[in-house]
Amino acid sequence: MTERSAKEAGPKGLVSVLMGKGALTSDWLAAFEAVPRHQFMPDAIWPGRAGMNRQSDRVLRSEEPDAWWEAVHRDAPITTQWDDGAYSGPGRGKSPSSSNSMPTMVFSMLDALGVEPGQTVLEIGTGTGWNAGLLSHRLGAESVVSVEVDEAGAEGARTRLDLAGFRPLVHVGDGAQGYPERAPYDRLIATCSIGSVPPAWRAQVRPGGVIVTPWGPTYGGEAVARLTVAEDGTASGPFMGSSAFMRMRAQRKQLPPTGAYLDGREWPGTGGRSDTTLSPDDVGDWVQMFAIGVQIPDLFCRVEWGENGAYRLWLMDTGVTSWATADYEKGRAAFPVVQSGARRLWNELEQTWRWWADAGRPGFDRFGLTADGDGERVWLDSPDNPVPLRSA
Repeated sequence: MTERSAKEAGPKGLVSVLMGKGALTSDWLAAFEAVPRHQFMPDAIWPGRAGMNRQSDRVLRSEEPDAWWEAVHRDAPITTQWDDGAYSGPGRGKSPSSSNSMPTMVFSMLDALGVEPGQTVLEIGTGTGWNAGLLSHRLGAESVVSVEVDEAGAEGARTRLDLAGFRPLVHVGDGAQGYPERAPYDRLIATCSIGSVPPAWRAQVRPGGVIVTPWGPTYGGEAVARLTVAEDGTASGPFMGSSAFMRMRAQRKQLPPTGAYLDGREWPGTGGRSDTTLSPDDVGDWVQMFAIGVQIPDLFCRVEWGENGAYRLWLMDTGVTSWATADYEKGRAAFPVVQSGARRLWNELEQTWRWWADAGRPGFDRFGLTADGDGERVWLDSPDNPVPLRSA
């Protein structure tokens, strides 16, 4: 069935699309039918596009019911809040802060969670309540605890869950702290991304239990990790595939402004000039950014757009010691680079990209993550093969 057919057919069409993609399996079908997505969507939504962090303008169910209905039954994410609730539209705010995830991602993560009857689940990030509703139908609401940092969001989710006949515990609090009062849990699922696995999560999941969470480095790139908790509290496992979730509020990136690196000078300031044959356009795929960011944990980037697709890629370190730029223009064989500070950040990026290329250009499915008391280590193919960290 095409996406257009899904829009016309509503929930039944979306079922066909999801089952056709292999995302919705038979063991979750009853939950999908009993807990329809549209019952967990607010009046105001900002429809997204599959695989892209871009939102359309606001759609109000009260004003455009057909457009609202069609958007809800596409296999695409939907933003439901901007700027922690400070912006309500029309148009779009600065930063999306809550959403109803792409159905393919929802059911892929639930499948990875591997829940069984009698198990308990801790959810981090209630959002609209749809995920908690699906889990409540499958396991019983008494087996589900959901933590939501936004009080208004939690109240809205409780109302929707109650109308659907479910009353899981929805707790307002910092998701990084979990909910120890009902620990230990058999499963933990996060509907927000993190850059560091909170120790409380490992402590609150019983040995042999599973944590499913989006994880990504500061630089960019992100994937869903499926971690199994060991007797010693270590959590380790593979990445399941690409993702793009909003960051958990307790771990939002607080990155310095570009001006902090230039000391009041105009670009290029005192930067040294060179050229590179590695195109900035060849290092920007999601998995490439992941591989670069894992190796250089304090690196981040910004893009300054020019005309006709040209742009300047800025590289900066979080310690505000160094910066670099690489200019892309279609048709060039060499690209101008400027670097300044104690480090040569473009050189570091080239080294990490070449490590990834020499390793066979691995996808997310070859990477894994281990989290313990010493922090996190990303590995390639096996926990015994950690991805190298590039020293400053």
